[in-house]
Amino acid sequence: MSEQRLYYIDLKKSRSILKCIQFYADESFNLMFEAPLDISLSDSGFKLVNFGCDCHPDQKKLSKHLTLCVFTNNTGSLCVCYSPKCASLEQITYSVFHIHKGHSKTFTAALGSAGSHVTKGVTFLNLDYYVAVYLPGHFFHLLNIQHPDLICHSLFQTGNNEMIAMLPHSPLQSLSGCLVLDCCSGKLYRALLNQSYLLRFLWNTCLDCEKMAVLHCVLSCGQGPRVLEAQIIQWVSENVSACHSFDLIQEFLIASSYWSVYPETSNVDKLLPYSSVLTWNTEIPGITLVTEDIELPLMKVHRFKGYWEKLNSNLEYVKYAKPHLQYNNSVVRREWHNLISEEKTGKRRSMAYVRNILDNAIKVISNLEARNLEPRLMPLLQEEDNHQRLLVGLMDLICRILETTWRKHNLHSWVLHFNRHGSAAEFAVFHIMTRILEATNSLFLPLPPGFHTLHTILGVHCLPLHNLLHYIDSGLLLLTETAVTRLMKDLDNTEKSEKLKFSIIARLPPLIGQKICRLWDHPMSSNIISRNHVTRLLQNYKKQPRNSMIDKSSFRVEFLPLNYFIEILTDTESSNQALYAFEGHDNVDAEFVEEAALKHTTMLLGL
Repeated sequence: MSEQRLYYIDLKKSRSILKCIQFYADESFNLMFEAPLDISLSDSGFKLVNFGCDCHPDQKKLSKHLTLCVFTNNTGSLCVCYSPKCASLEQITYSVFHIHKGHSKTFTAALGSAGSHVTKGVTFLNLDYYVAVYLPGHFFHLLNIQHPDLICHSLFQTGNNEMIAMLPHSPLQSLSGCLVLDCCSGKLYRALLNQSYLLRFLWNTCLDCEKMAVLHCVLSCGQGPRVLEAQIIQWVSENVSACHSFDLIQEFLIASSYWSVYPETSNVDKLLPYSSVLTWNTEIPGITLVTEDIELPLMKVHRFKGYWEKLNSNLEYVKYAKPHLQYNNSVVRREWHNLISEEKTGKRRSMAYVRNILDNAIKVISNLEARNLEPRLMPLLQEEDNHQRLLVGLMDLICRILETTWRKHNLHSWVLHFNRHGSAAEFAVFHIMTRILEATNSLFLPLPPGFHTLHTILGVHCLPLHNLLHYIDSGLLLLTETAVTRLMKDLDNTEKSEKLKFSIIARLPPLIGQKICRLWDHPMSSNIISRNHVTRLLQNYKKQPRNSMIDKSSFRVEFLPLNYFIEILTDTESSNQALYAFEGHDNVDAEFVEEAALKHTTMLLGL
């Protein structure tokens, strides 16, 4: 009985007023709302599309009458679809009043078959989150009524193509719940979007606007999400550079997350972004669009249930959120920076807070492993980058994109070794990982543990040294302790390898750099360790009166500047405070500094 509603038009002198009466099981009823419509119905015949079979026996005259229908769905949307009398042989115009959004959109579509006569009227079908608008043989439009703000979220097909050819030529009438009545045969059908066809269309289309629209459409109406996502991920991995108007990986991550929780979560539009695109300025071929604000309906009842409660919530949001609120990741951005800063400095807010984050991370990783039906090839989640563990969140789709790419290029775990040059397959995976990094950085989405390590290793394989260092300096490659440790152990001490090692060590944060230097038995490494030791030892050094006579017998080399400096270090190390500050620093002392200085000097002089 919840669907027993009567929509009717009250013709006033200045405008038309849409009204609705809701009937209840106890035979009571209420006038629910009044909404002004900027359309003229006086002195014109029109089709009553919500009352069963069409009353016009002459179907050829249908195009001379306007069409008007009202569609709702369980999310609280209310759309009035209106097609005026067709007066042109070259184009056709129709309007959709998104009453739940507070605006209308008027579309003017070029007719696909030039010179062909329009013998039928425009058909509107209610497809849950979408409204289908079509004229057989001319065009098919799939309008996104949940997110009508951007034209790129709707699909527009013009002319004779496979999609339009699938449409029935007999007149159809849309009923509630995606039901459709064939007016000629009297049969009742349930209209559903063909998922297999949409996936094929996704692979074949070249226009960015169509890729955007179909991606959202497939995700919103998908059954069997695991199989569906696998096919979309395959498409994403092979078309990552094919979109120029938006970031394909970014759009997929956001859209998939949004549509996966949309059916179960109320007001999710206000909580999560549904798209990475905020504006769309690219024209849609064959379509002209005019958007206008409309007056919100006046609700005549003040206690709502079911559909009316959701519609009223949407109206309240439009009324009090102008300009319209959009998802803002400022909180996520702040938390992201706080966690990374705490990880680098070792200062954290509370162990309970961090433990809660790590426990959630463990759950996410466990669920990810449990959902993976095939044995994992890609060497991720076998190691941990600490700050990534603190930021574990939306990793599932990223892992699956990488796993699909890894399988496609038939890579193996030996890619983690540095004793080989990069292949074309490794470069392709490196490119995909770079695009994933670009997509997630602006969204502040965390990456799977080990992502940066694998990305850096592939970068060392695939890039010349100057390009590699540019990627590191610009932040595209993040040097992790795991990756640099492998690099120090795997690479030999040839001149080329030494240059790479030194360039990497010079770019490491001090705390990591000190640990990595001890893995490289080389004068340059000893030099760096010595510099760090002296810097920290003398940062609070105050010159004291000293005996100018130096006991040369205590030094192995008669080099007065060095001897004097080592004597100062030895005296400073002997203080209790210095010993406490440098406790556990791998026995780095003045003697080590002296040896490193002599080796470095010898190397510079070529002796």
